[in-house]
Amino acid sequence: MLTWLTRDSLTFPPLEKALHDPNGLLAAGGDLSAERLVRAYRHGCFPWYQDGQPILWWSPDPRTVLFPDELHVSRSLAKLMRQGRYQVSFDSDFRAVIDACAAPRDYADGTWITDNMRDAYCQLHQRGIAHSVEVRQDGELVGGLYGLAMGQLFFGESMFSRADNASKVGFVTLVEHLRTAGFVLIDCQMPTNHLHSLGARAISRARFAEYLRQHLDQPNSATWVS
Repeated sequence: MLTWLTRDSLTFPPLEKALHDPNGLLAAGGDLSAERLVRAYRHGCFPWYQDGQPILWWSPDPRTVLFPDELHVSRSLAKLMRQGRYQVSFDSDFRAVIDACAAPRDYADGTWITDNMRDAYCQLHQRGIAHSVEVRQDGELVGGLYGLAMGQLFFGESMFSRADNASKVGFVTLVEHLRTAGFVLIDCQMPTNHLHSLGARAISRARFAEYLRQHLDQPNSATWVS
C-alpha cells in the first residue's frame, strides 16, 4: 500500500516498502520544503511527478549511479574538450540552468520540473546544498546540469544541451571535480543511454542505501566558484 505523507511529518517509509509496479514508487504527498527534500535524499528517495499530480517520491531498484573512477570519456569527447570550444563554470547561474532543464523538449510531453520544484531547488542552492554546472559557448549558455552535494555523494537531477555534446562536457568536468574532492558516487537515478555512454551502471537499492549510510556524513573538499 502506498504511503501518503502529511505536511506535519518528515518521515519516509522504509525503502523496502517501495512498489514494484511502478518500480520504486515509495510515497505521495507532503511538500517540497528544504527540510523534506534534504531528508528525502538522505533517506534514498527523490521527487518526480507531473503538474496536476500529487508529489510522488521514488526509490527505484536497481539504481543508476556513476562511480567517478569509472567515468568513460570517448576519444571524440576528449578531443572536443581539448579544443576549448566550451567554457564550464560552477554555480554562476543556478536559476538559468534549472529553467533550461525545465524547458519543453522535442522528445517529451511537458516537464516534471514544475514551478514549485524550481523554487524548492533554488532554496537548496541558496543554502549551499544544490549546485549547478554551466556550459557556455561565446558567452551563451548552451548546456548544463544541477544536483545536490551531501557528504561524499552527489545526487544528479537534470541536464540540458543546446549544442553538440555540451551537457557531456559539463558532466565530465563535474565528475573530474568531484573525484578530486573525494566524492565516491554520483546518483543518476534512472538509466539513459546518454549516462551509460559515460560509464553509469546499475546497482541494487540495498547497495545504494549502504553508500548513503557510509558516506553521507563524510567530508569532501569541493569548492564551488560563483
